Amino acid sequence: MATDSPTNINAFKIAATYIGTIVGAGFASGQEVLQFFSAFGLLGIWGIVLASALFFIFGYMILVIGRALSASAYVEVVRFSNGRWLGSLIDLIITIFLFGALAAMIAGSGAIFVEQFGLSSWWGTIFMAVVALFTVIRGIKGVINAISFVVPVLLVAVLFIAIYGIYRSPVTSADLELTTTLVGAAPNWFVAALNYASFNLVIAVAILAPIGPNAKNQSTLLWGALLGALGLGVGVVAIYFSVLSNITDVAHVEVPMIYIASLISPIVQLLFAVVLLSAVFSTAVSNLYGFVSRMTFVDQKHRIWLIVGTTFAAFIVSQVGFSTLVTYLYPAVGYGGFIFFAGLLYVWFFKRNEIKSVE
Repeated sequence: MATDSPTNINAFKIAATYIGTIVGAGFASGQEVLQFFSAFGLLGIWGIVLASALFFIFGYMILVIGRALSASAYVEVVRFSNGRWLGSLIDLIITIFLFGALAAMIAGSGAIFVEQFGLSSWWGTIFMAVVALFTVIRGIKGVINAISFVVPVLLVAVLFIAIYGIYRSPVTSADLELTTTLVGAAPNWFVAALNYASFNLVIAVAILAPIGPNAKNQSTLLWGALLGALGLGVGVVAIYFSVLSNITDVAHVEVPMIYIASLISPIVQLLFAVVLLSAVFSTAVSNLYGFVSRMTFVDQKHRIWLIVGTTFAAFIVSQVGFSTLVTYLYPAVGYGGFIFFAGLLYVWFFKRNEIKSVE
């Protein structure tokens, strides 16, 4: 893995990397938004507001603490925030989750190749594993540049499909009534929003922590976190209304946004499948980099073999299947992330003198 550092990284690249880390298969497909927000009807809007606020607040905290510690991996932030013993437990949870989420993204790529391109899942899993492998070998600079390129295209595509979905079928009282029959990802919109922000931030900490030290100043971190949270919020709102306005058709569809894209034309459906694949790529790359950067006991000379070995192992695990991995992995980590949140809040309010960054 290359050792070059993207010194003086700007707010846009921080925001793009933050967004790209989170907008994986679940986000861009519309499935996460359906389960965590649209399923709660109009109350889901409050959930989006809460989740977006949490993305800003905790994303900024992670960046600042990472900068203060000159962190090269997320483990430094986790142990500083939660102490030696509890921090070690959270570190283990995050490390396992990063590997599992990487396997889930590789499996998700295989599912896209089967469902949208009519090809064997082997082509999709091999493709994603190889592309992620070579991107991470270039180091964090390569990861940031790749994600920064993908994110604008991804957001524009999601917004286009979402706006069409809303235009084609505005939200009606019947749509809102149907949401009362749906089972969301949590008992209510408040818990759903907390859980959604939690498991996504558990992924994001792996890439945000080492970015902090490479920003020009703390103001850059503030704007990067704010723009990232706003970008995520806008994307979720667009998908939320698009899914809600077509809830009768997409309530039980695996990939709601692909279905809505198919209503425009088969070509648009195919193009959005490519966009969805890019979303999977951005998250896979972030997960692989975060996992490998955690293995601080491996020296730089042997780091490339660690990347290759991790990718190959994730490829093997991915054969279990995308839905199986997500069903058992994501919810548990989301609730576990609450402990990490508590640690960040404690440090922010009671250890302020230790995290003051030098402008």
